[in-house]
Formats: sequence, C-alpha cells, structure tokens
Amino acid sequence: MKRRLFLQRMGSTACVLPLWANSLSSNFLSFSPTDADELLKKFVKNYDEYISRILKMQENDQGHLWSGGIKNEYGIHTPQHTAGFFQTLSCGYVSESSKYYHDKSLIQSLIHASEYMLKAQHPDGTIDLHTTNFHSTPDTAFTVEPVSLGYTLLKQDASEATEAIRENLKTYLQRAGKALSIGGIHTPNHRWVVCMALARIHHLFPDPAYPKRVDEWLKEKIDIDEDGQYNEQSTLIYSPIVNKSLITVARLMDKPELLEPVRKNLEMTLYYLHANGEVVSEGSGRQDKYQRGTMERYYYSYRYMALHDQNSQFAAMVSYLEENETDAISNALAYFLEDPELKKSLPASSALPTDYLKVFHGSDLVRIRRAERDATLLAKNPIFFTFFKGKAALEGIRLASAFFGKGQFEGESLEREGNEFVLRQWLEGPYYQPFAEDQLPTTDGDWEKMPKDERPQSEVQKFLSEIRIRETSTGFQLDISVTGTDRVPVALEMAFRKGSKLSGVQKVEDTEDAYLLEEGYATLKEGDSAIRFGPGKAEHSWTQLRGALPKLEAQCVYITGITPFEHQIEIS
Repeated sequence: MKRRLFLQRMGSTACVLPLWANSLSSNFLSFSPTDADELLKKFVKNYDEYISRILKMQENDQGHLWSGGIKNEYGIHTPQHTAGFFQTLSCGYVSESSKYYHDKSLIQSLIHASEYMLKAQHPDGTIDLHTTNFHSTPDTAFTVEPVSLGYTLLKQDASEATEAIRENLKTYLQRAGKALSIGGIHTPNHRWVVCMALARIHHLFPDPAYPKRVDEWLKEKIDIDEDGQYNEQSTLIYSPIVNKSLITVARLMDKPELLEPVRKNLEMTLYYLHANGEVVSEGSGRQDKYQRGTMERYYYSYRYMALHDQNSQFAAMVSYLEENETDAISNALAYFLEDPELKKSLPASSALPTDYLKVFHGSDLVRIRRAERDATLLAKNPIFFTFFKGKAALEGIRLASAFFGKGQFEGESLEREGNEFVLRQWLEGPYYQPFAEDQLPTTDGDWEKMPKDERPQSEVQKFLSEIRIRETSTGFQLDISVTGTDRVPVALEMAFRKGSKLSGVQKVEDTEDAYLLEEGYATLKEGDSAIRFGPGKAEHSWTQLRGALPKLEAQCVYITGITPFEHQIEIS
C-alpha cells in the first residue's frame, strides 16, 4: 500500500494534494532510528522503481508542441509535473547506488524535460497552473524548488553529459527569478514559497534584487499564532510547505530567526495526531479540510530541526517516520543529496505525547488523547467532534435542524465550563412586514429592489442549540439540547469511515450508506478496534433536512427528533 502511494506522489509538486489514506500502527513508542546510509539505499530503490515507470509518461513525439513534458490527470502537459519528473530523474542519475547512475538513457529524457520547461515558461518568466492560475508567480515558485534541486544535484555531480541540461535550467531559473522579484501572490503561504524560490535562485545565481524582494515579504511578518498554527491551518498541505520554505530561507540566506515559527509549528503538530497516526485536518481552511494523510510531509522539517536543535521529541517523530513510512518519505532523497548534513546522527529520542488535553485558542480547537483513543472538538465548523479509537474512526459529528433553511449547527465559540466544553449557536427566524408607504424603495414592483433587511420584522422565532462535551473514563459524553421554537425537526449525523462494519443500526431507504439508530447502542468495528455509541432516538426518518449540508461521504448514522430536543450520547 505505502509503495503504491509513494509511486502516486512522486513527480507532483508540493502544491498538489493527492488524496490518500494510510493504515498505521498507533504505537508511537515502538521504533528505533534507522541508519541514514541504509535509509538512503531504500529511498534510491524506490526511486529506481518509479523512474522505470515515469519514463514511459514523457511526451516523446518530437513534433508535439509540448515534447518532453509530463501530463497531469486530465491529459494536459504541465510544468509542475515535469519539474517533479526532472528532480526524480536527477536523483537517480547522481545516486551511486541507483541502477540509473550516470545512465546515458536518462540524458535525452532530461534534455527534453528541460527544453519543455523553457517552452512552458512565458516571456515574463512565469508558468501556468492550468487548473486555475495563469502567468502565475506563486506556481512558478513551486516549480523552482524541484528544478533548482535537480540543477544543484547535476552541478555537484559535474558530469560533462549534463552541461546542456544545466544551461537550460539556468535560463529557466534566472527568468523565473526576474518574475518572482516583482510578481504578486494569492494566499499567505505563497509569500514564503516565493521567498524560498528566490533564496534558492540567489544561492545559485546571486542577484541583489532577490534578497531585496525576500525582505519586502518578510517585513509582513510570519502568519503564526500563539499556538504555533499558521493562518491557513492547513495541516496536510501548506503548514509543511511553509516550514520547509522558512528553513530554506534561513539556511541559504542566513536568517536563523525564521526557524522560530518552524519550531513552534512542529511542537504544536505533535498534538495534531489521531490515534491511528493520521493528521488532524478538520480545522483546515484550505482544500485539505477533512482529508486523510500522515506526517510524511513534515519529515524534512522534523529531521532538519531535530539536528539543528538537538530536539529529542522531533527526533522521535523522525525515527517513527523512518521506521514506519519509509516509502512515503522517499521523496526526501533530493534533500539528503543536496545537503549531506542531514545524514548526521539524530539525538536520542524521547517519548511522543500520547496522553494530553490541549486547548488551541487561536484555532477554536481542543485535542484530547488517551493512548489509543483521541478526540477533536471544534467551534466555527460544521463538524464539531471527531473520535478515533485505534483503527476505528468516527470522522465527524454534525447537527442540523429544519429552522428556516439555516439550521446547520456551527458552534459560535468553544467555552470551557468546569469539566465540560460547551458549543452554542443562536438563530432567529423573522417574518417581514410591508414597507411603510413613505419608505418604499421602489414603485415598480421589483422584489429585488426592496432590501429584505430594511423591512419591519414580526413573529420572530428564536432557536438555541447547545452541545456539552465531557470526557469519561472510557470515552466521551455529549449532551445535546435544541430549544426555542417547538416542533422543528432535528437530525444528528455521525459519520463513520467507509469500509468499517456497523451493527445495531437500521438502513435508511433510498440513501446510500445512511442508517438510523432508533434505540439502544450500536458498534463500529475496524479490525480489532471498536467504537460503541448510543443510545439512539428516531422520532422521524428525515435525515437530509432542508438547509443542512449534503450528507458526508461516509457511513452516516442518524439520531433524529423534534424540538424541544434533549438527548445524551455516550461514545467509547
């Protein structure tokens, strides 16, 4: 499984998120450090297997407009995929243990890939991200890292056979540098990716415009809160990208102060692990929200900072990944080849945190871990609770009501009251009166020209949803109260990971993977792990309420009622 995931990922740049799911051991303490030389041999072996496959993916028709390029999943040749292809082949070409070491058969592929990159580059130095961005400075920056890594490895290797390739890459990078020194961005992380790209180009081809532009972006300060969370809260994609970017700028431009936000984020992320080894992504503000993934994207940053700080917990995470995720972290090979310092021996490892309650105020999120079980509590999010127990996963609970088409629950804040965490949402549902004659905004009868919020209101309905969550000796108890306007249908949705076995529930007709828990307790089993939940309640069978979000892509179990609705659920 993991080898297949590695093969899927290689060749894509870091700005693309593949969807994947790993099944990992939840025992974070049973590992031993892996010797760096032996580790790199495993990396190279994985690269050899992948190179043999991706060589067939290159456009070899010399008459084709995009000769030398690599297609994306939509059949479009892209500089992003081709840049990753180039880095991968360069690693094989310079690695002495690779079967492709100084293999002449790679030279033509590398030449054609470098020629494609020049063709794909606009005269202004930018490239396109065909799914959304054109003449894009940030997407150019994302390609600079694999291209500059490939260039660096070939330059270090110093084979005469790659001189023409290196000249093409030099042209690409210098053109890109001009674009990056003046171009704009879209998102917070783009600033630091642009800085990383400029640092890499400046390191290879110094130009005073590059550090000047880096300093202009850095004057805005790093977007990190007191908890160690970056603005986008993107734990699967952009947090590891930001960490790597800041390390690169710190390393190549002598700015050690940039390591402090990296340090804070890595410390925080130790507490963003589900019991099965997956990363908490529920709070993300980007496309990785609710996606699954492991810590492998953080590997380089944890290893670099473990060595830099002699940090025992960071070393423990590195050792865990090297022991359990060798295939997934194989794309770190280029960094080891570029910087042999990474091969140094790690400091002695200490235990990773597996027993804690941590409140992250900046993210309105609470993490609770007790060995094999863990939970996430979230405000300002339709999913307000998740629970993992070994391999069994309750990936989210949501609450909705049919209250004027706006009853999807999102806690306005997450308050701690004694031993409970409390989420509340207040709603109002007014009716509207005619405009007074002297206040009519229009006389032509056009409804759209009569602002509803300026009309007098009457018969205002009020609605309070409150959820109290407290930890028990075996799991959690949730007290759910929905009051105010009476006779409003309510549905609680519990989304369990597909593929697991549910028992004690009743199928909802005409809806795939939807079940009612009418009474008593139900169980979800995955391997030797099980989650027990209940008791049930089913006052109606309407699960897809008007105004509620669409059903989650999961096995969803519903508890339903009519207001006033009071119900207590135990999860263990």
